[in-house]
Parts: sequence; structure tokens; C-alpha cells
Amino acid sequence: MAFDRFIAIRDPLRYVSILTLPRIGKMGLVCVLRGMAVMLPLPIFLQQFQYCRPNVLSHCYCINQDVMKIACSDIRVNSIYGLSVALLTEGLDSLLIFLSYVMILTTVLSITSHAECLRALNTCISHLCAVLLFYTPMIGLSVIHRFGEGSSPLLQVLLGYISLLVPPLMNPIVYSVKSKHLRARIIRVFVK
Repeated sequence: MAFDRFIAIRDPLRYVSILTLPRIGKMGLVCVLRGMAVMLPLPIFLQQFQYCRPNVLSHCYCINQDVMKIACSDIRVNSIYGLSVALLTEGLDSLLIFLSYVMILTTVLSITSHAECLRALNTCISHLCAVLLFYTPMIGLSVIHRFGEGSSPLLQVLLGYISLLVPPLMNPIVYSVKSKHLRARIIRVFVK
């Protein structure tokens, strides 16, 4: 999305010729293949463990860290792999998003019209908020599951639900707040 925003701001007239459907399809395929390559080893690792503890999970969905906790085998390899994958994929994504925002900011700041500059920055802020809403709970949940031995199980469950529910629920809100028409209707609903 950040690359899409960069092209839309930097070269709006050539946007369709740069981001063609085949190119967008290839980018989507790369994202799907990366996700499969990263997630495929996890069930294979989990299948090799011996399980002897009660099989009660702390979340309503199966999360790798929960399944590791009920294993009696040595889970260091899985734990290291899971944390490395979480930090590397989210770290790489964050780095690429940061670099694209640096390019976007240099492009936006080179716009001579002050009004157009503010409009472009307004769009970027929505996207940045959506990215932060998506990554922050996931990184927090991953770190708490691995290093939060003394942390409250309630905190782990709460963070699990937040990472599962908040990003898809907040994404439309973050983007719709920028629309004057929708913002006026939302304010009218809460002011009554």
C-alpha cells in the first residue's frame, strides 16, 4: 500500500501504466508465497513434539505459542524460529514501509502548493495509523507469549483478541474519518 501511495503522489498521471494489473498480480503472488513459506514450517515443527499437558488453549483460535506451551519436548527451535519470523517479517515490512514513507515525504515536501501538500500528508497519516494498528498488537502478543512467563493470562487473552479484532475493525474507521461526509455523519450520531 505504501508503494501504491508513493506512485499515486509522485506520478499520478502514469499511475495506471506503472501499476498494471499483471504487475499488481505478481506483487500479490509474492506476498502469498512469502506468507506460505514463513508459516508452512510451523505446523511441521509442532507435529514433531510430544504433548503431555492439558490441551486447553488460552485463545479462541489456535496460536503457535499456545500449542508450544502444552508440549513436553524441547521447543527452543520452534520458539526461536517463531520469534525470528515474527521480528524479521514485521521488521522487514516496517523497514520497507519506512523507506517508502521517506520517499513519499520527500516527494510531498517538494510539492509547491501548500494545500496539495497537506492533502497528500493527510492520506499518508491514515495509512500510517492503519499500519500501526495492525503491527503493534501482533508484536506485543508475540513478545508476551515468549518472554512474559509471569504475565497475567488475562493480559495474553486480551492482547490476542485485540490483535485479532482491532485491525479489521479500526481500518475502515481510520480511513473514513478523513472523509468529510462520513465524519459529519459520525459526529451527528454521537452528538444526539
